[in-house]
Amino acid sequence: MEGDCLSCVKYLMFLFNFFIFLGGACLLGIGIWVMVDPTGFREIVAANPLLITGVYILLAMGGLLFLLGFLGCCGAVRENKCLLLFFFLFILIIFLVELSAAILAFICRENLTREFFTKELTKHYQGNNDTDVFSATWNSVMITFGCCGVNGPEDFQFASVFRLLTLDSDEVPEACCRREPQTRDGILLSREECFLGRDLFLNKQGCYTVILNAFETYVYLAGALAIGVLAIELFAMIFAMCLFRGIQ
Repeated sequence: MEGDCLSCVKYLMFLFNFFIFLGGACLLGIGIWVMVDPTGFREIVAANPLLITGVYILLAMGGLLFLLGFLGCCGAVRENKCLLLFFFLFILIIFLVELSAAILAFICRENLTREFFTKELTKHYQGNNDTDVFSATWNSVMITFGCCGVNGPEDFQFASVFRLLTLDSDEVPEACCRREPQTRDGILLSREECFLGRDLFLNKQGCYTVILNAFETYVYLAGALAIGVLAIELFAMIFAMCLFRGIQ
Protein backbone atom coordinates (compact mmCIF):
# COMPACT_ATOMS: atom_id res chain seq x y z
CA MET A 1 0.00 0.00 0.00
CA GLU A 2 2.84 2.35 0.91
CA GLY A 3 4.55 1.49 -2.37
CA ASP A 4 1.42 2.37 -4.31
CA CYS A 5 1.16 5.70 -2.45
CA LEU A 6 4.81 6.47 -3.18
CA SER A 7 4.30 5.58 -6.83
CA CYS A 8 1.26 7.90 -6.98
CA VAL A 9 3.27 10.77 -5.45
CA LYS A 10 6.09 10.05 -7.89
CA TYR A 11 3.85 10.40 -10.94
CA LEU A 12 2.10 13.46 -9.52
CA MET A 13 5.52 14.98 -8.91
CA PHE A 14 6.43 14.27 -12.53
CA LEU A 15 3.15 15.79 -13.76
CA PHE A 16 3.53 19.02 -11.76
CA ASN A 17 7.13 19.39 -12.86
CA PHE A 18 6.07 18.94 -16.44
CA PHE A 19 3.69 21.90 -15.98
CA ILE A 20 6.53 23.91 -14.37
CA PHE A 21 8.62 23.05 -17.42
CA LEU A 22 5.84 24.36 -19.70
CA GLY A 23 5.37 27.47 -17.51
CA GLY A 24 9.06 28.26 -17.78
CA ALA A 25 8.87 27.86 -21.55
CA CYS A 26 5.91 30.30 -21.68
CA LEU A 27 7.75 32.92 -19.59
CA LEU A 28 10.82 32.54 -21.78
CA GLY A 29 8.67 32.97 -24.86
CA ILE A 30 7.04 36.17 -23.55
CA GLY A 31 10.42 37.64 -22.53
CA ILE A 32 11.99 36.83 -25.89
CA TRP A 33 8.98 38.29 -27.74
CA VAL A 34 9.35 41.61 -25.88
CA MET A 35 13.09 41.73 -26.60
CA VAL A 36 12.82 41.02 -30.35
CA ASP A 37 9.38 42.51 -31.11
CA PRO A 38 9.72 44.29 -34.49
CA THR A 39 6.96 46.86 -33.83
CA GLY A 40 9.18 48.86 -31.47
CA PHE A 41 7.59 47.70 -28.20
CA ARG A 42 11.10 46.86 -26.95
CA GLU A 43 12.20 50.52 -27.17
CA ILE A 44 9.13 51.65 -25.19
CA VAL A 45 9.98 49.15 -22.47
CA ALA A 46 13.68 50.03 -22.63
CA ALA A 47 12.85 53.67 -21.88
CA ASN A 48 11.92 52.62 -18.34
CA PRO A 49 14.84 50.93 -16.49
CA LEU A 50 12.38 49.27 -14.10
CA LEU A 51 10.43 47.70 -16.97
CA ILE A 52 13.48 46.46 -18.86
CA THR A 53 14.80 44.99 -15.60
CA GLY A 54 11.46 43.22 -15.24
CA VAL A 55 11.87 41.71 -18.71
CA TYR A 56 15.33 40.40 -17.84
CA ILE A 57 13.95 38.97 -14.59
CA LEU A 58 11.17 37.33 -16.61
CA LEU A 59 13.76 35.74 -18.91
CA ALA A 60 15.86 34.57 -15.96
CA MET A 61 12.87 33.14 -14.08
CA GLY A 62 11.59 31.45 -17.23
CA GLY A 63 14.98 29.87 -17.84
CA LEU A 64 15.25 28.69 -14.24
CA LEU A 65 11.75 27.21 -14.25
CA PHE A 66 12.46 25.53 -17.57
CA LEU A 67 15.63 23.95 -16.13
CA LEU A 68 14.14 23.07 -12.74
CA GLY A 69 11.05 21.52 -14.31
CA PHE A 70 13.36 19.25 -16.26
CA LEU A 71 15.43 18.43 -13.15
CA GLY A 72 12.28 17.78 -11.12
CA CYS A 73 11.03 15.33 -13.72
CA CYS A 74 14.39 13.54 -13.65
CA GLY A 75 14.44 13.52 -9.84
CA ALA A 76 10.96 12.01 -9.68
CA VAL A 77 11.68 9.31 -12.25
CA ARG A 78 15.09 8.37 -10.79
CA GLU A 79 13.96 8.84 -7.14
CA ASN A 80 17.19 10.70 -6.36
CA LYS A 81 17.02 12.32 -2.86
CA CYS A 82 19.85 14.80 -3.54
CA LEU A 83 18.22 15.97 -6.75
CA LEU A 84 14.81 16.28 -5.04
CA LEU A 85 16.25 18.34 -2.18
CA PHE A 86 18.09 20.61 -4.62
CA PHE A 87 14.87 20.99 -6.60
CA PHE A 88 12.81 21.80 -3.48
CA LEU A 89 15.18 24.52 -2.24
CA PHE A 90 15.41 26.27 -5.60
CA ILE A 91 11.67 26.10 -6.23
CA LEU A 92 11.13 27.58 -2.76
CA ILE A 93 13.47 30.50 -3.57
CA ILE A 94 11.81 31.10 -6.93
CA PHE A 95 8.35 30.86 -5.35
CA LEU A 96 9.21 33.54 -2.77
CA VAL A 97 10.82 35.82 -5.39
CA GLU A 98 7.83 35.50 -7.74
CA LEU A 99 5.38 36.13 -4.92
CA SER A 100 7.31 39.24 -3.84
CA ALA A 101 7.54 40.49 -7.45
CA ALA A 102 3.79 39.97 -7.97
CA ILE A 103 2.95 41.94 -4.81
CA LEU A 104 5.41 44.72 -5.76
CA ALA A 105 4.04 44.90 -9.33
CA PHE A 106 0.47 45.16 -8.00
CA ILE A 107 1.40 47.94 -5.55
CA CYS A 108 3.47 49.92 -8.09
CA ARG A 109 1.38 49.25 -11.21
CA GLU A 110 0.26 52.88 -11.64
CA ASN A 111 3.73 54.33 -11.08
CA LEU A 112 5.16 52.30 -13.98
CA THR A 113 2.98 53.74 -16.70
CA ARG A 114 1.14 57.03 -17.12
CA GLU A 115 3.25 59.47 -15.09
CA PHE A 116 6.61 58.09 -16.14
CA PHE A 117 5.80 57.87 -19.86
CA THR A 118 4.23 61.35 -19.86
CA LYS A 119 7.39 62.78 -18.33
CA GLU A 120 9.65 60.94 -20.81
CA LEU A 121 7.52 61.91 -23.82
CA THR A 122 7.43 65.61 -22.98
CA LYS A 123 11.15 65.59 -22.24
CA HIS A 124 12.60 63.59 -25.16
CA TYR A 125 10.11 63.47 -28.07
CA GLN A 126 11.51 65.07 -31.27
CA GLY A 127 8.62 64.77 -33.73
CA ASN A 128 9.35 63.17 -37.12
CA ASN A 129 13.04 62.65 -36.42
CA ASP A 130 13.31 58.97 -37.45
CA THR A 131 17.00 58.91 -36.54
CA ASP A 132 16.00 59.19 -32.88
CA VAL A 133 14.93 55.74 -31.66
CA PHE A 134 12.69 57.10 -28.90
CA SER A 135 10.75 59.42 -31.25
CA ALA A 136 10.56 56.86 -34.07
CA THR A 137 9.16 54.27 -31.66
CA TRP A 138 6.53 56.65 -30.33
CA ASN A 139 5.54 57.57 -33.90
CA SER A 140 5.14 53.88 -34.74
CA VAL A 141 3.00 53.30 -31.65
CA MET A 142 0.77 56.33 -32.28
CA ILE A 143 0.20 55.40 -35.93
CA THR A 144 -0.38 51.72 -35.21
CA PHE A 145 -2.86 52.26 -32.38
CA GLY A 146 -4.47 55.44 -33.76
CA CYS A 147 -3.67 57.43 -30.62
CA CYS A 148 -1.83 60.62 -29.66
CA GLY A 149 0.62 61.12 -26.79
CA VAL A 150 0.28 59.35 -23.47
CA ASN A 151 -2.87 61.13 -22.30
CA GLY A 152 -3.90 62.91 -25.51
CA PRO A 153 -2.81 65.73 -27.89
CA GLU A 154 -2.38 68.12 -24.95
CA ASP A 155 0.84 66.29 -23.98
CA PHE A 156 2.66 68.00 -26.86
CA GLN A 157 1.92 71.46 -25.47
CA PHE A 158 4.57 70.64 -22.85
CA ALA A 159 6.98 68.71 -25.11
CA SER A 160 9.88 71.17 -24.96
CA VAL A 161 12.10 69.64 -27.67
CA PHE A 162 9.16 69.12 -30.05
CA ARG A 163 7.97 72.72 -29.58
CA LEU A 164 11.49 74.01 -30.19
CA LEU A 165 11.99 71.98 -33.38
CA THR A 166 8.62 72.99 -34.86
CA LEU A 167 9.01 76.63 -33.73
CA ASP A 168 5.62 76.34 -31.99
CA SER A 169 3.90 76.17 -35.38
CA ASP A 170 2.42 72.66 -34.97
CA GLU A 171 0.05 71.64 -32.19
CA VAL A 172 0.72 67.92 -32.68
CA PRO A 173 3.15 65.70 -34.64
CA GLU A 174 2.17 64.08 -37.92
CA ALA A 175 1.90 60.68 -36.20
CA CYS A 176 -1.20 61.96 -34.35
CA CYS A 177 -3.06 62.73 -37.58
CA ARG A 178 -5.88 60.48 -38.74
CA ARG A 179 -5.16 58.29 -41.75
CA GLU A 180 -7.20 56.17 -44.10
CA PRO A 181 -6.47 53.38 -43.42
CA GLN A 182 -4.87 53.87 -39.99
CA THR A 183 -1.45 52.49 -40.95
CA ARG A 184 1.96 53.99 -41.70
CA ASP A 185 1.18 53.80 -45.43
CA GLY A 186 -2.30 55.31 -44.93
CA ILE A 187 -3.21 58.68 -46.48
CA LEU A 188 -3.52 61.65 -44.12
CA LEU A 189 -7.05 63.09 -44.11
CA SER A 190 -5.64 66.64 -43.84
CA ARG A 191 -2.13 67.42 -42.66
CA GLU A 192 -2.77 71.16 -42.30
CA GLU A 193 -6.00 70.81 -40.32
CA CYS A 194 -4.40 68.19 -38.12
CA PHE A 195 -1.39 70.38 -37.31
CA LEU A 196 -3.82 73.10 -36.26
CA GLY A 197 -5.37 70.67 -33.77
CA ARG A 198 -8.75 70.21 -35.51
CA ASP A 199 -10.63 67.35 -33.82
CA LEU A 200 -11.99 65.75 -37.02
CA PHE A 201 -8.51 65.20 -38.41
CA LEU A 202 -6.77 64.24 -35.17
CA ASN A 203 -6.60 61.10 -33.03
CA LYS A 204 -7.80 62.39 -29.66
CA GLN A 205 -7.33 59.36 -27.43
CA GLY A 206 -4.13 58.96 -25.45
CA CYS A 207 -2.02 55.88 -26.14
CA TYR A 208 -2.05 54.87 -22.47
CA THR A 209 -5.80 54.20 -22.50
CA VAL A 210 -5.85 52.68 -26.00
CA ILE A 211 -2.98 50.25 -25.35
CA LEU A 212 -4.32 49.35 -21.91
CA ASN A 213 -7.68 48.44 -23.45
CA ALA A 214 -6.01 46.52 -26.29
CA PHE A 215 -3.89 44.42 -23.92
CA GLU A 216 -6.40 44.15 -21.07
CA THR A 217 -7.29 40.55 -21.95
CA TYR A 218 -3.63 39.58 -22.16
CA VAL A 219 -2.90 41.23 -18.79
CA TYR A 220 -5.58 39.14 -17.11
CA LEU A 221 -4.32 36.08 -18.95
CA ALA A 222 -0.77 36.75 -17.74
CA GLY A 223 -2.07 37.23 -14.18
CA ALA A 224 -3.99 33.95 -14.35
CA LEU A 225 -0.89 32.21 -15.73
CA ALA A 226 1.24 33.63 -12.89
CA ILE A 227 -1.24 32.41 -10.26
CA GLY A 228 -1.33 29.01 -11.95
CA VAL A 229 2.48 28.78 -11.96
CA LEU A 230 2.64 29.70 -8.26
CA ALA A 231 0.03 27.06 -7.40
CA ILE A 232 1.86 24.41 -9.42
CA GLU A 233 5.17 25.31 -7.73
CA LEU A 234 3.55 25.02 -4.30
CA PHE A 235 2.15 21.56 -5.04
CA ALA A 236 5.46 20.51 -6.63
CA MET A 237 7.30 21.41 -3.40
CA ILE A 238 4.81 19.40 -1.34
CA PHE A 239 5.13 16.36 -3.60
CA ALA A 240 8.94 16.72 -3.65
CA MET A 241 9.07 16.56 0.15
CA CYS A 242 6.63 13.63 0.28
CA LEU A 243 8.70 11.72 -2.27
CA PHE A 244 11.94 12.69 -0.50
CA ARG A 245 10.64 11.34 2.84
CA GLY A 246 9.27 8.18 1.22
CA ILE A 247 12.51 7.17 -0.52
CA GLN A 248 14.51 4.67 1.55
